[in-house]
Amino acid sequence: MPVKKEKEKIIKTKKPAVKKPVKKTVKKAVKKPVVKKAVKKPVVKKVVQKVVKEEVEKLKMDQNWATGKRKTAVAQVQFFPKGKGNISINKKTVKEYFPVFDLFQIVLSPLKLLNQEKVFDFRIKVHGGGMKSQAEAARLGIARALVVFNPEWRKELKSAGFLRRDARKKERKKPGLKRARRAPQWAKR
Repeated sequence: MPVKKEKEKIIKTKKPAVKKPVKKTVKKAVKKPVVKKAVKKPVVKKVVQKVVKEEVEKLKMDQNWATGKRKTAVAQVQFFPKGKGNISINKKTVKEYFPVFDLFQIVLSPLKLLNQEKVFDFRIKVHGGGMKSQAEAARLGIARALVVFNPEWRKELKSAGFLRRDARKKERKKPGLKRARRAPQWAKR
């Protein structure tokens, strides 16, 4: 019996072992499945890219987008190839939004040139500028949308001047002048 007591004393006097951080690093290394990630990701990306490309091509056939600008007016044109000739501007018909005949004709001029008045639908959002600059911005947007749909029409639209972006804007006022260049009237006495 005295031997057992000595063993118990020896065991009690020993200090508890310190945990080593090596075990943690080993566990982290084991948790990472390096091989699985490297193999799976490229395969999934290729499949997703194919699906996305197909969806984009379908959307291109259903609708096209184009923008037209003139002075400070901006027109965002949404183009639907399978339509009946409906054109809406800011949720109104063209005749309601542009009651003046000349402005109405400016918007329709690219379609009349190509004899495609009753084939396409357009939904246009216009903001900024005046009525004439909005009409010209819508004309440019419609012409650009038609070129995206059928690149063969580019030559006719360009020769008519419908694809030209008219970049002229009002020049800023200068200090000491009444407008951009108009000087105050000079008086001799």
